[in-house]
Amino acid sequence: MPVWEDRPEAWHEVLPGVRRRILTHGNGVMMVLYTIAPNSTFPLHSHPHVQAGTFLEGGGRFRIGDEVYTLRKGSSYSIAGGVPHELVSQPDGVTVVLDIFVPERADFLSETVPPDHP
Repeated sequence: MPVWEDRPEAWHEVLPGVRRRILTHGNGVMMVLYTIAPNSTFPLHSHPHVQAGTFLEGGGRFRIGDEVYTLRKGSSYSIAGGVPHELVSQPDGVTVVLDIFVPERADFLSETVPPDHP
């Protein structure tokens, strides 16, 4: 069973104010941790993957399809593949989001690091 530890080289700034770390991947699933600076925008996008997640800290305005939600610490969501979504983080404090993608995202694999314990 592979195990990944937190280390600096595992983090990538993917947009201004948005950093992510691929926590684990394989067997058709990928788990990703995001830290998002206050008032940052993860622009409107879509992908074929199912995306489910939870806000571990902070919050923001999350547009999913035609709906807009104000989410905060403890809020969770599930987005079907192909549905456009956008997040604008709250103005106060860092937002931390844990996302699960099914199937795993091949476009993120370049950011992965080898497991610390294979």
